[in-house]
Amino acid sequence: MSKLPMLSRDQMKVLQPMLPRARGLRRVDDRRVISGIIYVIRHGLQWKDAPIGFGPHKTLYNRFIRWSERGIFGKILATLVAQAGVPDCLMIDSTHLKAHRTAASLRKKGLPPRKIGRTRGGLNSKLHTVCDGAGRPVAVLLTEGQRSDHKGAGILLPALPDACHLIADKGYDRDCFRKALAARSIAACIPSTKARKRRLSHDGHLYGQRHRIENPLGKLKDWRRIATRYDRCAHTFFSAIYLAATIIFWSP
Repeated sequence: MSKLPMLSRDQMKVLQPMLPRARGLRRVDDRRVISGIIYVIRHGLQWKDAPIGFGPHKTLYNRFIRWSERGIFGKILATLVAQAGVPDCLMIDSTHLKAHRTAASLRKKGLPPRKIGRTRGGLNSKLHTVCDGAGRPVAVLLTEGQRSDHKGAGILLPALPDACHLIADKGYDRDCFRKALAARSIAACIPSTKARKRRLSHDGHLYGQRHRIENPLGKLKDWRRIATRYDRCAHTFFSAIYLAATIIFWSP
């Protein structure tokens, strides 16, 4: 068997202080288990198909589910973003994530919403992402696939760090969103839609940097269990996104 990809020791030095403390018996090696979780998500495997070198697949699954329910992966990303300081520029965009039939089964009454909706492309979820000027995700939101871009941005707005500018495409050209940004002293670099009678100017040179958010979205979707959603529970799927964003963009 070829050598399995493991998190580097430098990566573990970043992650270890933010992992929950073990209680009772000493738990299975964090580096090996997290590496196995990453391998499953990146390659789109079923948990039972995880290479045995990472340990029992039930250990990988149980650790991922347990930490997902506690919001550990989201807290790790939020901590790393806070340590990076205030960005000068923000960029926002969204992408659809196809829901597999195993994720799109009927929801039982009383359970939290699964964040799956129906669009022309079928059943899917939508990932709204805000990046800094370096293309690193600083805030993310998961909604139903039919949720409009500007409504998703409105939900994300309170979580945005202070910045000088926010770059977005025409889908975010709404007066209410522009006013909300102005109230935060964030200048909107958003082209006007054709429907707008009085066109608003924007910095074309600054807008040319928008590809820096399109590239991260593509990298996230390179992880097969993110590009295709297999998880029924929204918090579990969202944890996979948090973990991918942390490893791709925020770990050395």
